[in-house]
Amino acid sequence: MEREHLLSLTEEYGSPLYIYDANKIESQFNRMVNAFSSVNKLKINYAVKANTNISILKVLNNLNSGADAVSIQEVKLCLKAGFDVSDIFFTPSGISFKEIEEAVTLGVQVTLDNLTVLKKYGEKFPTIPACIRINPHVMAGGHSKISVGHVDSKFGISISQLDNIKEIVAHTKMVVNGLHMHTGSDISNIDAFVEATEVLLNAVKQFDTIEFVDFGSGFKVPYKKGDNETNIEAMGEIIGKRFNEFCKEYGRDLTLLFEPGKFLVSESGNLMVKVNVVKPTPNITFIGVNSGLNHLIRPMMYDAYHHITNVSNNNETQQAIYSVVGYICENDTFGSNRTLNKVSQGNILRIHNSGAYSFSMASNYNSRYRPAEVMTYKGKDYLIRERETFEDLTRNQIDIEL
Repeated sequence: MEREHLLSLTEEYGSPLYIYDANKIESQFNRMVNAFSSVNKLKINYAVKANTNISILKVLNNLNSGADAVSIQEVKLCLKAGFDVSDIFFTPSGISFKEIEEAVTLGVQVTLDNLTVLKKYGEKFPTIPACIRINPHVMAGGHSKISVGHVDSKFGISISQLDNIKEIVAHTKMVVNGLHMHTGSDISNIDAFVEATEVLLNAVKQFDTIEFVDFGSGFKVPYKKGDNETNIEAMGEIIGKRFNEFCKEYGRDLTLLFEPGKFLVSESGNLMVKVNVVKPTPNITFIGVNSGLNHLIRPMMYDAYHHITNVSNNNETQQAIYSVVGYICENDTFGSNRTLNKVSQGNILRIHNSGAYSFSMASNYNSRYRPAEVMTYKGKDYLIRERETFEDLTRNQIDIEL
């Protein structure tokens, strides 16, 4: 987005402010569809947890995306946004069986990821098809906290327990209509993904009722100029060819399914913040802004890099090195040792790649308000979430008499 447009929206709606360019979401979705165009049956399910704003969900629904939900609340958000129940896939981890029962009642596709629940589901719902999440024992992902397909991960049923799965399926006579895996996030190594793919396809051979194979996602997007990213086109060529070959081996066309979140929405998002203070110290000049880990926790939680630019000052002839920090009383750093155009109090900074796992992980820590959200799409601007107020902080609290 152009800096002038970002500045005008920030002036109109205040800061801190999340701004999303839905045109970028659309182009990313189409890019992925085109990358896997060789596959006869392809389904893209947006990973709702990345950004749950209903307006973002509506954009994706209008693009014929499906939805990957990990909580019953996300399922209901998708229904509210207009997704058809047949396009909602429920892939939770470690939830109560009551939540699974509710998902079955709603009619969404359920994925099961542990043996105990698999057995219980098979006994109670033998005629309602279910998907099974497999842990392929493949290490992938850009950080230990977002690598979820390795042998010690809590996610999925270990590939080494495949015989146990088959025993439960045979005993309960349940219908398994899909197998699923997700190895991690920020995957730039295609070889690791291909390795996990072979593990999953070999498991599919053990069942004769499979209709779809869910390869998860985790594709890496660039966070700064020159940064590496998943070559989705190369992956589409490799995986598409292998999947087509496998369908011939299996005897019928299966649906190839992906569930991207960050890949679709990350680059669309910007967190606009205002400089409260420029604080020189003997070694560092700190830029204190009117936001913090309560609005964007990824740098503190995952050591995630977010590019930062000074949109108020477009003059690159005067630059300095700063550390951009928040207003929360913790270690609250958005970026250390960043070269920015000279920063002054009142300037507006842009924190890039804030469309995924940003507002969706925001909180009211320090009793701060969560920011407003604005979406731009096809030449129009939309306020899609109002800024919180003090009344929002206290709405669910009970003020008792003492």
